[in-house]
Parts: sequence; C-alpha cells; structure tokens
Amino acid sequence: MLALDIQVLAISADELFAQTTFALSLHSPFPFLSDHPELQVIRRYAGVQPHPRDPTRQVARRAFFLIDKQGIVRGKWQGETEEMLPTDDVLKVAHEIAGAS
Repeated sequence: MLALDIQVLAISADELFAQTTFALSLHSPFPFLSDHPELQVIRRYAGVQPHPRDPTRQVARRAFFLIDKQGIVRGKWQGETEEMLPTDDVLKVAHEIAGAS
C-alpha cells in the first residue's frame, strides 16, 4: 500500500497478547492494535455488539475505514460476517484519495 501512501492498521477488542499472537501467526505486514479493555476507538468508529458465543462480553463490530491524513473518514464499510472484506471498494476509494493528494 506504499504506492498509495496508506498505513493499514487492525484494531480489535482482544487483549494485547492475543492480538500479538494472532498477527504473528498471520505474518501480517501491518500492525494489530488492542483497544482492550476500554474499547474507546471501537465505540467511536465501529461500535460494539454482544459476542456470538458469550453475550456477557462485548466485541467490535466488523468494519473497515479509510481515514485521510487530515483525519477525515473517506470510506466506511460495516458488516456482520468474517467474510466481509470489501477489497475492490476499499481500493477504489484509496485510489481516489491518493489522486486527490
């Protein structure tokens, strides 16, 4: 994503140890961040929902955001399933942002 001057970050409600272990298992090229336990970023952007197997726990709603260098949200995609990855849509908006820079 360097050609588009984009920084990719993953944020979840999981504890830092779980995030680190997960990111390492994927050999992720981008950082995974933990918003545990307060969920401040998640509540502000994506929102929370009950955990599917433990309704007493709150988890992040699955979402993708494109935020420009001025901090303005330029694209937002939310979904309920793990399969939701709007790659084509995200790349289209990323190219539009890069072209406007």
